[in-house]
Amino acid sequence: MATEMALVKPIAKFNTINTTTTTSRLSSRRLPFAVRMSATTTPPTSKPTKKAQKQGIKESLLTPRFYTTDFDEMETLFNTEINKNLNEAEFEALLQEFKTDYNQTHFVRSKEFKEAADKIQGPLRQIFVEFLERSCTAEFSGFLLYKELGRRLKKTNPVVAEIFSLMSRDEARHAGFLNKGLSDFNLALDLGFLTKARKYTFFKPKFIFYATYLSEKIGYWRYITIYRHLKSNPEFICYPIFKYFENWCQDENRHGDFFSALMKAQPQFLNDWKAKLWSRFFCLSVYVTMYLNDCQRTDFYQGIGLDTKEFDMHVIIEEVMRSSCGNSLLQKCETNRTTARIFPAVLDVENPEFKRKLDRMVEINTKLIAVSESDDIPLVKNFKKIPLIAALASELLAAYLMKPVESGSVDFAEFEPQLTY
Repeated sequence: MATEMALVKPIAKFNTINTTTTTSRLSSRRLPFAVRMSATTTPPTSKPTKKAQKQGIKESLLTPRFYTTDFDEMETLFNTEINKNLNEAEFEALLQEFKTDYNQTHFVRSKEFKEAADKIQGPLRQIFVEFLERSCTAEFSGFLLYKELGRRLKKTNPVVAEIFSLMSRDEARHAGFLNKGLSDFNLALDLGFLTKARKYTFFKPKFIFYATYLSEKIGYWRYITIYRHLKSNPEFICYPIFKYFENWCQDENRHGDFFSALMKAQPQFLNDWKAKLWSRFFCLSVYVTMYLNDCQRTDFYQGIGLDTKEFDMHVIIEEVMRSSCGNSLLQKCETNRTTARIFPAVLDVENPEFKRKLDRMVEINTKLIAVSESDDIPLVKNFKKIPLIAALASELLAAYLMKPVESGSVDFAEFEPQLTY
């Protein structure tokens, strides 16, 4: 899944559960990682202590999550005898793309990684550690979900099952590469421990489709935007991982194309009024989560020469983006329009009021963080949070109720760009 992507928890019925039975096979299986997890607050030069090794990532509504789903329903959806909408030729073609494995030899490190990490000091060092940690967690979350789907669908639909297994290969490769990056800062995540210790958020299959499609596509646009910016402004390349983003983002794009094909094979998820409501909801969840997360980390984006808010709006819609040195970047970047080719309705993100609402949410979220970090007793904190949470909920609802853009088709439009992998 895309770097740093997490979804705002939709509604209470999507319980966050500890899926011991669902994931027991995964946790008992030998994972491709065996390094210890340390807290991001560990000084760069110190060795992780045992206590630090088992310390979990601080949970919040915006933390990258682990997901599980109704695997029995998934088996039914992809049963070729039941679902006649499955375009087997399209899935066979996608399978050949994944089998080609364009990035098999791409993620090869060099000594410049450690050398660059040693030069990053002060607050920027801590920011990079957090970036790598969150990104690794998000990618590993995708690995777990895709791996289990590949296993469960093997008998029902071998072609779709193999694609999921190959996507899990990509996610594992990404997570391992990011985790190796953490080792440059004398830290590491114990991904095997995370598999067993983290709670899993349950999403029904159709919500997995909506959320993961958006996550993969928005990840593509984020990676390619950062890569193009740094290619034009190499003085901001403070760590070599960004040089890998051009090929890396094509993995995200392929994953998004696969989920687009999955949704086309399930027209009931796209062709009624409920689909329109859910499509808008997930667009809002992903965009708001990205915006709030990134605005908490403006130092990171300033460190690579980007204006955080301009970067995020550039990812969502085609908009002029300026680097911190004043250069304008005009490359095309349009997550919302790409999404509109498959979702039956999307947000009107080009309405100036949408950006104003996002900025107001940032202000409210900043106040919420300040209350949480204050020295007040928990009871006082909770009372102070009530009006802020109500204000945030009001802004979210107002953004959701803005007039949407009717869109979507189970067939791609003729003008859709053909991307070269």
